[in-house]
Amino acid sequence: MTPRAALAALLALAAVGAQAAPRAPTPASEEAPSPALLQRIAALALKQVAFGSVSLLPVRYEGSRIAGPIEDGGRVIYCVSGRMYGRTFGKPERPKVALRYAADRLTVLDDDEVCTGHRTRPFPELDALGNAR
Repeated sequence: MTPRAALAALLALAAVGAQAAPRAPTPASEEAPSPALLQRIAALALKQVAFGSVSLLPVRYEGSRIAGPIEDGGRVIYCVSGRMYGRTFGKPERPKVALRYAADRLTVLDDDEVCTGHRTRPFPELDALGNAR
């Protein structure tokens, strides 16, 4: 068998093996939240003092991020962060909040340590909702 034929046979076996490998189902905790849930998360985050809910000065939001859903000891957690401009001159504030989602209810957690080390993605719903108020 020539080296070329051996390489072709090896690649063919690898391709068949890759196709036959079973795919692990995506856990429910890794599924993307629905747009309605994202709107609820953004609205609850904006009601927090850290996100300027009691600010007399107008604020604007940029670069908001969300992590989650995160499975933590039977809880499903979403972590929201962003950059808020307006209450300080030139330097953005970086508010953060951890939210627990259970039984179709969102509640605020005091523990934001649970959010460290998780991958975030852009959260334009918070920027849009916060800048529209």
